[in-house]
Amino acid sequence: MSTASAMPRIDLRSDTVTRPTPGMREAMAQALVGDDVFADDPSVNALQEKIAKLLGFEAALFMPTGTQSNLCGVLSHCQRGEEYIVGQMAHCYRWEGGGAAVFGSVQPQPLTQQADGSLALADIEAAIKPDDAHFAKTKLLALENTWGGKVLPQSYLSEASALAMQKGLARHLDGARLFNAAVAQAAALGTSPYDEAKRIAQCFDSVSVCFSKGLGAPMGSALCGSKAFIARAHRLRKMAGGGLRQAGFMAAAASYALDHHVLRLAEDHQLMQDLAQGLSGIPGLQVETPQTNILFVDLVGEAKAQGAALQTHLKQAGIDMTGFYRMRFVTHLDVDRAGIDRTISAVRQFFNA
Repeated sequence: MSTASAMPRIDLRSDTVTRPTPGMREAMAQALVGDDVFADDPSVNALQEKIAKLLGFEAALFMPTGTQSNLCGVLSHCQRGEEYIVGQMAHCYRWEGGGAAVFGSVQPQPLTQQADGSLALADIEAAIKPDDAHFAKTKLLALENTWGGKVLPQSYLSEASALAMQKGLARHLDGARLFNAAVAQAAALGTSPYDEAKRIAQCFDSVSVCFSKGLGAPMGSALCGSKAFIARAHRLRKMAGGGLRQAGFMAAAASYALDHHVLRLAEDHQLMQDLAQGLSGIPGLQVETPQTNILFVDLVGEAKAQGAALQTHLKQAGIDMTGFYRMRFVTHLDVDRAGIDRTISAVRQFFNA
């Protein structure tokens, strides 16, 4: 057996690959369950109340996936023939199968994002259609935080929110990694990540937050909003096949994650800083400065032709990542310092650096 095969694999492809911790498994095993379609699963109800209160909303709805959560969110704001303004590289536009258009006849109006993931306020304003029969009605502004691991500045969120309200638009946040943003923001300000999560969320009418990424739950997201909004989303969830039965086992995992896995996201962020520092200075690599748990590394010059070979080399070393010319690494609760050190060593070995 080779040394690489004897070592545990280091999976840096995404923070979706995490496995439940022993404490989370125990919480799942002890979970009270009912039938959530009848709204009598106590663990689901408790989770919905917890996340709604935590983010400052009236109500929340547990969803199987973030894609379904965003879909129900957009379709709860927009009707057929209406549109939402969204980033060209936003997840709820580019990587969710065109669901709003396919299932809701809601037109996306994608805009080019700035380097930090924001949409320029002037671009948003220019994209809002006049009230004319020639155009779809602009009803919603959808933003994403974090985006590519980058944190949208709180000042920008406040300004974009104010512009949307001034123009009569609803506001939706794809906060799949909301708590990564909150932890990073809190570290910079010396505040509580829970307070920062609420501060971010309150710039929006609805927020989708994922439990199965950095928080480490096996599955699930929640859509938060007003009671009337969540009532509409509940009907849409049913139509989209999202009615769950004894979902309390999964809800208990998500609830455990909210209690135990938010503050530890800072560890993922620090490990990513260490990885970025360890890869910096290698000829042929252009390393971005990470803000949270996602790092992009571009192969430039002659190194660009070595992308596939580098990925093969890392795989043989027991390290999984994504991308050939633009590599993406993601830290999470199943990655430790030894794994980061192994990754740095393997990349440096490949480039003889």
